[in-house]
Amino acid sequence: MNNSLHKPGEGVSPVKSKASLGMMLVTIGIVYGDIGTSPMYVMKSILEGNGGLKAIDESFIIGALSLVIWTITLLTTIKYVLIAMQADNHGEGGIFSLYSLVKHCGKWLIFPAMLGGAALLADGVLTPAVTVTTAIEGLRSIPSMNYFLGAGQAKVVIITLLIIALLFSVQHAGTSRIGKAFGPVMLLWFSFLGVSGLLHVISLPAVLRAFNPLHAVQVLLSPNNKAGFMILGSVFLATTGAEALYSDMGHVGRENVYASWPFVKLCLILNYLGQGAWIIQNRANASVSYLSDLNPFFLMLPELLRPFAVLLGTTAAIIASQALITGSYTLVSEAILLDLLPHLEIRYPADTKGQLYIAKVNRILWIGCSLVVLYFRSGARMESAYGLAITVTMLMTTTLIFIYLRKLRGKGALSYAVLLVFGTIEAVFFLSSLGKFAHGGYVTVILTLLLLAVMVVWYRGTQLERKYNVKLSLSDYIPHLRSLHDDQEIPLQANNLVYLEGKRHGDLMDRDILYSILDKDSKRADAYWFISVNVLNEPDTMTYSVDTYGTDFIYRITLNLGFHCSPRVNVYLRQIVQDLQSSGELPVQNKKYSIYDSSTVGNFKFCIIGKSVPTKTELSPLDELVLRTKYAVRKVAGSKVEWYGLDNSSLIVERVPLITGGGAGVKRIRRVRAE
Repeated sequence: MNNSLHKPGEGVSPVKSKASLGMMLVTIGIVYGDIGTSPMYVMKSILEGNGGLKAIDESFIIGALSLVIWTITLLTTIKYVLIAMQADNHGEGGIFSLYSLVKHCGKWLIFPAMLGGAALLADGVLTPAVTVTTAIEGLRSIPSMNYFLGAGQAKVVIITLLIIALLFSVQHAGTSRIGKAFGPVMLLWFSFLGVSGLLHVISLPAVLRAFNPLHAVQVLLSPNNKAGFMILGSVFLATTGAEALYSDMGHVGRENVYASWPFVKLCLILNYLGQGAWIIQNRANASVSYLSDLNPFFLMLPELLRPFAVLLGTTAAIIASQALITGSYTLVSEAILLDLLPHLEIRYPADTKGQLYIAKVNRILWIGCSLVVLYFRSGARMESAYGLAITVTMLMTTTLIFIYLRKLRGKGALSYAVLLVFGTIEAVFFLSSLGKFAHGGYVTVILTLLLLAVMVVWYRGTQLERKYNVKLSLSDYIPHLRSLHDDQEIPLQANNLVYLEGKRHGDLMDRDILYSILDKDSKRADAYWFISVNVLNEPDTMTYSVDTYGTDFIYRITLNLGFHCSPRVNVYLRQIVQDLQSSGELPVQNKKYSIYDSSTVGNFKFCIIGKSVPTKTELSPLDELVLRTKYAVRKVAGSKVEWYGLDNSSLIVERVPLITGGGAGVKRIRRVRAE
């Protein structure tokens, strides 16, 4: 039996697969922010690592540009845009979506998924800090603003913190609305990158030699490259947004990425080439070579244009942060479905399920970004921590893509080629990034390990709960429930006693629910309600199904709610009660006292059951610690009372100990008779 709670709304399908100009603009607005701001610090970092402007020559710059161009081509274009984005899970991308596709191929695959996901979330904390700080520091290229900022970093830090606060405070509006606002700005940004770079390329066409990959190889072995292979740690910053691009695919659709990426890549490469041309032409320029914090991105522009560049760059930096923030929401929501993180309240501000908002994640990222800014204080120091986490994520993604291509797609030769080529490249980048560990990379490692620890605890804790969880057939206990229902000697607990259960598995029910009703205080009620919530891909659907087991006091309800619908169980239940009374399936509940003239519906009590670890347990000390930690994390994450809007309802909250073996292995006590 299915009944509509409300007339179902016209469902909006998930993100359309066909490209459109409007969605391409949104794509440019929310997907490419991270990789789009890389030109502000990549060449700056390469110069700093090799002794500054005076210490390099033309061959070094051509080789460095070649490394940047081919890194973007190999890792971003070929690996992510052309290969990884084919591995989507119902339109969603990212490392957890990829794991969902291959998880049946081996239990060990959960570990690269957790490590990669933790590293990418750690990068989501660092990205807003480093990009916004670097953009604000661009003000120093303007003499008047440099005077205003002064010698220290205090004002830079304050401005950065205010911008980051504004960014996180508007996230609840949804990525679609933000993308529409950011899209035109990012289109202007990439056009600005391309045109400003092209003007310098025209003045020195010799930089086009950088398209020859031999120059990339030569610079790695050149004595003029003082950083050696460690230069790759700076070069890698040019592709840090590639993993976020894959994670954000579900927000905009694969086809829109395909259609917009060529334009974005062209503008990026033109800007890098333009910076290279300016560096070569100004190696002997005394007016800039004395600068201690030289940034060719801003200095290659005419002085009158720099204020505009700083303003536009700051806006682009905000959007770069947006790409990682939206990607973080997606990652967390997928981790929740995989039982790697606690259940959190997820909102869907737009008409597609791919565009979501998680308030607790937003607050954690906000606090984390602010602390990173306060700790490092300068963009140069943050760059040392930046990139290390992404190399880890990329290596883990390559591992999962290898399994996907070999096991699911049957492409043996291609899978091994992907593993060999990209695994080798990323391993080299990882080793070069390790050189930054002592200079700030340890912050990335600490963040990654903290997030990984939460995932491991949650995953192992869930395994233990499933191991000791007992399911019983509800049908077998209907006679017991009927006897309790009819037993007038037991005080009435409530007219309607409501239990929230997880995903329904046929006739089976969690033992703890039946234990709560029959064993723990024997709760008599006129009607027992067992409710599970099923979230649908459509935004506005509101239906339910009910199984009465041939009784007039047991009602097992499945609520089918669209992702836009708030799971306010108490509100929906009152509507269901009225429906069932109208159809005669639920007896009238005469309420003797009421502020209304007459009431046919009695009172409701919701029983919430939580697990606890008993004081004495057969668990190993490590597993006991895991479970206690998991329940502590769950308490912080929020309870079912919050998720289902039961704050103002009449509640019974119970703690049920995790059963571990039913006493097996416990020695039997022996009676001794007194003499």
